[in-house]
Amino acid sequence: MNRTTLSLIAGVTALAAVTGFAALDAPHAPGSSTAKTAARLPVEQTRLLCPEPSTSDIADTTYTSFTPVSQGTSGSGKAQLTPADTQSADSTDTGKSGSGGKSGKGGKSTKGGKSKAQSDAPTVTPKDPGTPVTADSSGSDTPALIGTATGGLAPGWTVQETTQVAAGVGRGLLGTACSTPDTEFWFAGASTAASRTDYVHLTNPDDSAAVVDIELYGKDGNLKSTVGEGITVQPHASEPILLSTLTDAQEPDVTVHVSVRSGRVAAAVQALDDKLGGDWLAASADPAGSLVLPGIPKDATDVRLVVFAPGDSDADLKVRLASPSGQITPAGNETVHVKGGMTTGVDLGDVTRGEAGSLVLSPGDTPVPVVAALRVVRGKGDKQESAFIPASAPVGTRASAADNSAKDSTLALTAPEGTATVKVTASAGSDGGTAAAKEYTIKGGTTQNVDAPVPSGVKGTYALTVEPVSGGPVYAARMLQTTLEGVPAFTVQTLPDDRGTVAVPETDQDLSVLLKK
Repeated sequence: MNRTTLSLIAGVTALAAVTGFAALDAPHAPGSSTAKTAARLPVEQTRLLCPEPSTSDIADTTYTSFTPVSQGTSGSGKAQLTPADTQSADSTDTGKSGSGGKSGKGGKSTKGGKSKAQSDAPTVTPKDPGTPVTADSSGSDTPALIGTATGGLAPGWTVQETTQVAAGVGRGLLGTACSTPDTEFWFAGASTAASRTDYVHLTNPDDSAAVVDIELYGKDGNLKSTVGEGITVQPHASEPILLSTLTDAQEPDVTVHVSVRSGRVAAAVQALDDKLGGDWLAASADPAGSLVLPGIPKDATDVRLVVFAPGDSDADLKVRLASPSGQITPAGNETVHVKGGMTTGVDLGDVTRGEAGSLVLSPGDTPVPVVAALRVVRGKGDKQESAFIPASAPVGTRASAADNSAKDSTLALTAPEGTATVKVTASAGSDGGTAAAKEYTIKGGTTQNVDAPVPSGVKGTYALTVEPVSGGPVYAARMLQTTLEGVPAFTVQTLPDDRGTVAVPETDQDLSVLLKK
């Protein structure tokens, strides 16, 4: 391999390790033996973005930052969350802003300047891997946050945003894991029905403006609108866009497609229901022929599946519930037919029937890529609360969930293809305690709500880290629950791979010096 080629590989590899968003496979040049099997090294930088938590004056939000201990990292590092500006409908001078953006009330900026809300942003200052750090905020003026972690605090960095709203539209427990910026997102399970107030939150972490298109798809296909085209999100700014301003159609089940023309953003949907409370809807896993939606609460009183086929081809899917005893077929819902370019909703009722469960979708004769999510309801009558479970990627190498407590957290593990052994580590508490770990064996085709370890002498909240040890792929989800005015409030976060490592090709040249730059 010549020196120019080697330098190019080294440069790209260093970039991959610094950004944490790229992986590089070693090239296989004919007759060359210098490129070897790729190794995985810890990333050197991670970006996370947390959406504006609530417009309710009685909202109480907790942020929990956590980085798991990783081998091969430097002892030093830095992580911080800074406030984003909040745009309104007329907040941009170039291009157009979403017409559903919030007005400049509450001290929020309407022209891209600093806002009063920024002075009220919570201060979260992580110090060491292995120990969570928390911060609280109250009211409606808490802005979106833009986070950066470097060095030893970057690999696997996760931030949990958990909000309690005791009354009003969308009351309940709203939770989301702050997400990484990207260029495309799919959200199945949104709605423009009269009973729902759904916003898509767009946050731009970069120094230049991002241009975004938002497309909505209902039961009959694309809900055509020009309002969602060419939305400009200013640098270091966040914009919440009300979905009902993008279309006149009132659809109970809507799929939202966010695509970025230039730049990158983080995106999340906040779904607020007049009667069923509210929660965050995270993006679905990438379109695929087979999907897993893990962690349905065992006491769910109603489960609704929403599926969308992005292409022109129809999809025929087999529906299975991975229960503690194996995969079963829900009575009356053995299959679901999804027309190409259209959103399909299916009521599954109390499909778990008192047991832990995860939904497994697999193709019929011909695999067709789809995206999917579940809306899950707990409680009865006027004491109901809802949450969402999107299709998830597997845990992969490692995943973490922050903001746990011994009595209010439930960890669900699913092994849809074959028996798997998993290690679960409970970190030290945010205010004290000693980490603990335990291994579990999950039989193929089952879901187990495991008795997760608790740190000894724990004070405050702690994180749970899941690491597959052997066997087939594992999917995981964590549920937080509490009771608000008699309502069984809850939120569920899936646990895909934390992308804490990046593939680096082994060569005859030592590239470690580049990874430290």
